Amino acid sequence: MLNLEHESAKCNEMDYINFLIAAQRVFSSVEALQTHPAEEQPPAHDAYTRLLKRLPPDSEALWQEVKQLVEMAKGVLIIDDSTVDKPYASQMALVSRHWSGKHHAVVQGINLISLVWTDRECRLPCDYRLYNKAEDGLSKNDHFQHMIEQAKERGFEPQLVVSTAV
Repeated sequence: MLNLEHESAKCNEMDYINFLIAAQRVFSSVEALQTHPAEEQPPAHDAYTRLLKRLPPDSEALWQEVKQLVEMAKGVLIIDDSTVDKPYASQMALVSRHWSGKHHAVVQGINLISLVWTDRECRLPCDYRLYNKAEDGLSKNDHFQHMIEQAKERGFEPQLVVSTAV
């Protein structure tokens, strides 16, 4: 069992979830640090990276934070995958070759699959998966299906489900 209570931790899962909800477009550790309250001493530049290593790899905490903001019978669910470039990280976990829409080429990176709910006014991340076929044997399509099944179990009845993934 993971112990998420670290006295030396400068940020916690709620800090990260609040950042994800507030950012809506740019999701990086550097951007997360810039959103930290000015009256507090900000965490170290890699505090969010260390936090993500400590957290279990599921999206339940994220869902608990956003569910009261989502209108389950309205809006659109969007499935998207993004590649976080890691061109110099040949030995880093989760790094493999993925298509990058940003570069219009295959690049070294980490592939994040996200499920986002939107009503055109706001965009809220509701679920995510890290694509790692070498470890879990799941294709992107498998992840998409699991995320839609999870959304249905949570009570979503969207007007539309869209995939922007390649």
